[in-house]
Amino acid sequence: MAPFAGTVVAVRHAPQDSVVAGQAIVVLESMKMEHEVAAEVAGTVQTIDVKVGDTVEPGQRLAIVTPAADEPRARRDGPGPGPDETARDELEVVRARHHMTLDAARPDAVAKRHEQGRRTARENLDDLIDPGSFVEYGPLIHAAQERRRPRDELIARTPADGLVAGTATIDGAPAIVMSYDYTVLAGTQGMRNHLKKDRLFEIAGRRRVPVVLFAEGGGGRPGDVDWPHVAGLDCRAFHLFARLSGLVPLIGIASGFCFAGNAALLGCCDVVIATEDSSIGMGGPAMIEGGGLGVYEPGQIGPIDVQYADGVVDLRVPDEAAAVRAAKRYLSYFRAAVESGRTPERQPRTDAGTLRDLIPANRKRIYDIRQVIDALLDDVLELRAGFGPGIITALARAGANRRLGVVANNPAHLGGAIDADGADKAARFMQLCDAFALPILFLCDTPGFMVGPDAERAATVRHFSRMFVTGANLSVPTGTIVLRKGYGLGAQAMAAGSFKAPLFTVAWPTSEFGGMGLEGAVRLGMRRELDAIEDLHEREEAFESAVAAAYERGKGLNMAAYFEIDDVIDPADSHRWIATLFDSPPAHPRATNGKRRPHVDAW
Repeated sequence: MAPFAGTVVAVRHAPQDSVVAGQAIVVLESMKMEHEVAAEVAGTVQTIDVKVGDTVEPGQRLAIVTPAADEPRARRDGPGPGPDETARDELEVVRARHHMTLDAARPDAVAKRHEQGRRTARENLDDLIDPGSFVEYGPLIHAAQERRRPRDELIARTPADGLVAGTATIDGAPAIVMSYDYTVLAGTQGMRNHLKKDRLFEIAGRRRVPVVLFAEGGGGRPGDVDWPHVAGLDCRAFHLFARLSGLVPLIGIASGFCFAGNAALLGCCDVVIATEDSSIGMGGPAMIEGGGLGVYEPGQIGPIDVQYADGVVDLRVPDEAAAVRAAKRYLSYFRAAVESGRTPERQPRTDAGTLRDLIPANRKRIYDIRQVIDALLDDVLELRAGFGPGIITALARAGANRRLGVVANNPAHLGGAIDADGADKAARFMQLCDAFALPILFLCDTPGFMVGPDAERAATVRHFSRMFVTGANLSVPTGTIVLRKGYGLGAQAMAAGSFKAPLFTVAWPTSEFGGMGLEGAVRLGMRRELDAIEDLHEREEAFESAVAAAYERGKGLNMAAYFEIDDVIDPADSHRWIATLFDSPPAHPRATNGKRRPHVDAW
């Protein structure tokens, strides 16, 4: 019977033909689609009641089939016959095109890469992600250069338009991953791979998952002539990527040469990981020469020694394999340790005696602040270690599942004084922690902000104030432990602007406090009295006596007695205070756009 109205476009059998259940007898066309009308039982075709060209109505008889003896009726509620194991032609074409995008199809390019001691884009991504989790977007695109090169050549030589990208999982958590392919037109940004980035950046925002970007490459590609444009400045990739700042973690990896547009994307990332052979610059050799600024080799532009000391690079690693490990470790701080399978808590913890002896008895003796951080916390990952050495910024754990940020003064540099670079480093790190709901622990040992003509030439007035502006507007819990010196505005900056701003401000027994450095305070406050003493020896004795009195008054115990701090504690009790940072969620939930703050400052 005809299942619906249609026109007969084929009759597959004649009377007396044998048929099996499910075999088509007549083909009907309806609404431009062809439908097979099959035999419901195996048997013999007795009559065919229609011919090609006939129009039939629903329920009209099309043919009569005499069932074979004892033949049951065919079931219509299950799947039909299994698919032919032999791939159809169109599938083979698709498979062949996908194969051409893989490393196996480009042995010469891969061999050249390996000769340089480098990995391919796909090898780096394979190392980063969980096996079998990669879902690639846009593998079949190629460079938009058909007006100047044969299409077959572009398919073979510019697979994925030089950007391998898609969704995957990293240690079981979803992420967007992408890598420029330096074997394709030097990893440049093509018009089509810009569209791929646009697509995936929007997906990252929609799904709120991290983005990991391998940024090696030379920036914009002038050779894409198929695209109707003048300057291409309406490209959306930079806007869309920058808009992700503060919403999802952004991790950038630089190895080899990373210039222009590639470097611009790298600079938008929360953390920049770079290898020893990296060179990072907003302008590559061609741009510099074109601007009449001289001729340089790529390796002369922004080498790792420069960019690490300048603060562009957060994590300096030996090679691409180490960069992948660093990226995975960094990401682990932005999800619960149990989710990533990490068990970072050390067993046993630092014993109390060691913790108590970390600060020297001699109040003028320097010490290693990193040892203090390692003793207090677990799994410490220091960021931007090459820049602003007076401030230490690090991600860490207070046990396996409690992740936090640490901002610490470094008394081995300028006595712990906060200079312009250190202030910038601290303020930017506070923004990062605030954006992703990580509590912040301040470890204070500072004589204050850096002073002097050189400091003012560095615009310290503005840079130092960033710590106040950022600290006062944090939504995450903060706590301050004063290890030794807590003087003036510098100490207040290490407490989000005031000793009453953090959830707690406590001090170790070695602590000392003052509105400014006590020697300077005595000289200023007692200038008239000291000047009145004519004997220089007596004047110095009077000065030292006044300083000693000031130190006695500024001891931590006295600060606690006046309740200017919450307590003076045994260093071994620090863990109990740190635990209070995790007792409650951040004060301010995410806004309607999903962010706790508008963005994380690129600097």
